[in-house]
Amino acid sequence: MNLEQADPDDLAVLRAAFAVDGGGRSALGWEAVWAFEADHRIVLPEPYRTFVAEITDGSYSGPPDCGLVGLAELPDDWGVDRPERDLSRPFPLTSQWLWEEDDSEPSENTDLIMDGVFDHGSIVLGTDGCGMYWHLVVTGPHRGHVWLITGEGATPFGAEFGFTTAEPGFVGWVKHWAANKPWFDAA
Repeated sequence: MNLEQADPDDLAVLRAAFAVDGGGRSALGWEAVWAFEADHRIVLPEPYRTFVAEITDGSYSGPPDCGLVGLAELPDDWGVDRPERDLSRPFPLTSQWLWEEDDSEPSENTDLIMDGVFDHGSIVLGTDGCGMYWHLVVTGPHRGHVWLITGEGATPFGAEFGFTTAEPGFVGWVKHWAANKPWFDAA
């Protein structure tokens, strides 16, 4: 995954997957992307950065099932009493963690880590409903990777992590969706 420069082939895949026409009229533009990055003290990983600047900022068709939300948005079911998100703080995980099955951490530590998983170092791409949120990590060791975060745990997306045959990252996630494959298709 090249997170610093957008690969033209990746951008072509994204354009095709979202059937974008009209020259990217729904895209944010570079000025808005740079302002978002400055406000949050981050640099978005490529090709997502170019995607929202030049192709489209969100999509009703997905992925995920309830649609791809815009860069500065949260899904409708996110909740109103959540803490303020801090995208500049590193995303705290590097491997799957199912906290409902983890008895090794005391409860209050688990709650602190869970808050970080939901609210630090990632943007929310959208929801599949029922509290299942797809995140793109923007800071920390997993920058550029997509994660599924639920009330039960957090799982990175990509063949290298198991559970799926998909390529990692935003383009791999979109390709998998566009091919109508189930998210977790590894045998």
